[in-house]
Amino acid sequence: MADLNIPNLNIKSDKNIFKKKLNLRRKSNRRLFTESFLLFILSALLVFINYLIPNKNLLLQNLPSTFNKSFLLLIDLFSYLYEIFLVIFIFVFSFIALILMIGSLNRLFRVFKRKSKQFVYK
Repeated sequence: MADLNIPNLNIKSDKNIFKKKLNLRRKSNRRLFTESFLLFILSALLVFINYLIPNKNLLLQNLPSTFNKSFLLLIDLFSYLYEIFLVIFIFVFSFIALILMIGSLNRLFRVFKRKSKQFVYK
């Protein structure tokens, strides 16, 4: 009876043990200003890079035909991959069939060889 473990019902379960502890302190005005300034600089950099791209209107007009061509190329790629995998399948299974035939002929040769060497003495 000394090995009997009785659970203690007075222990509170840790329901929130895996919840992330949130930092409830407010950010200072200086930190908010620096973060907003960095965000503004980043957005200005992205607008400048977008401005440097030549022929934006032409690129946007050709977008549907580009998607169509890429989709057709993707279909061709999968059809060629199917043919490649089919050829690999043929070679691999032909090689396996050759190994199995050689093994079966080897066993047949051993069976016939054993019977021919046996002499019956009376």
